[in-house]
Amino acid sequence: MTNKKPWLYLAAIAALLLLLKYSDALLGGVRLLATLLTPLLLGCAVAYVLNIIVTRIESLPPLRDPSSRLYRVRRPISIVGALVGITVIVALLVIIIIPQLADAFRVVLLGVPPAVNSFLNWLDTLDLSQPQLEEWLRALNVNWPDLFKRATSYLTSGVGNVFNSAVSLLGALGGTVMQGFIALIFALYLLAGKDRLNRQFHALADTYLPERFTRRLWYVLATAHDTFTRFFVGQFTEAIIIGVLCTLGMALFRLPYATMIGTLVGATALLPVVGAYLGAGIGAFMILTVNPLQALVFLIFIAVLQQLEGNLIYPRVVGTSIGLPGIWVLAAVTVGGGIGGIAGMLLAVPVTATFYRLLRTDVQRRQAPPAGPQD
Repeated sequence: MTNKKPWLYLAAIAALLLLLKYSDALLGGVRLLATLLTPLLLGCAVAYVLNIIVTRIESLPPLRDPSSRLYRVRRPISIVGALVGITVIVALLVIIIIPQLADAFRVVLLGVPPAVNSFLNWLDTLDLSQPQLEEWLRALNVNWPDLFKRATSYLTSGVGNVFNSAVSLLGALGGTVMQGFIALIFALYLLAGKDRLNRQFHALADTYLPERFTRRLWYVLATAHDTFTRFFVGQFTEAIIIGVLCTLGMALFRLPYATMIGTLVGATALLPVVGAYLGAGIGAFMILTVNPLQALVFLIFIAVLQQLEGNLIYPRVVGTSIGLPGIWVLAAVTVGGGIGGIAGMLLAVPVTATFYRLLRTDVQRRQAPPAGPQD
């Protein structure tokens, strides 16, 4: 055995050198493989989301009763129902929500220059003749007019950058239409044959993997599925509730841009913890360009709404369903946003909640007192 170790070391070094030498080719192969697998992976994601709706439709009494005539065609009916539901949601996004969000961002971008000019005019009206203040400002050695001019130019130039990015995004979407179509077809095949695929996957795992490992694997997958389903359904429901309440409340108090800001707050509420505050901040700026006093009323209203959401809506709709303490939700959103942006913020919470539930169950199992002898 000792004579073989030098050869093993040499083989490992040779493999490492080959890997370094042909690293560009390997990375190119990985990129090509990722490109080829993208429609299939996207199809798996689409199938997972659609399966949430399909499962709920199949649980309806007329479809789950074996004696019913609809029982044999429950799967096609459920898939069609899921597709109709997704189509309705997309239609609402295109017809109602997206135009409202576009109008909201247009109001924000167009309101920046007047707000900056108003602030500069307000500075001109201030009495800055105090010697100590003048001496402190001179010590800073800052060209304030030039600084505000640059800030205004930067903010106003963002309008063009936003529209340029939108045009580039539309161009990129045209190239991904075919991938999306392939992903949808693949997702439909997965949903239609999910029972057969599930049996085949279980048979392969039970045949080639140890029984103890497979039991643990099924438990982990079941926990992850339950956590992801509860989180996404709850987060979507909460976003709709917050958006509707914000719109109705603003209309009740006769605040401007009620529909736009309500839609914006509801859309940003899809992001855990920070989303609603982000939408509220943008909405407050929109109202500030119209009436500062109404902006203050809006902030008070949002504070009350956030208390209602944090103490009543979120715990009932999302909070207790994933079993993750608030401090860990905030940490997951922060880390996930830094790694993967908006998608990372959305996925970080259910992933962290899954690990938290698994770890908590394992700790409780290990700390449980051993069962004593029975008399």
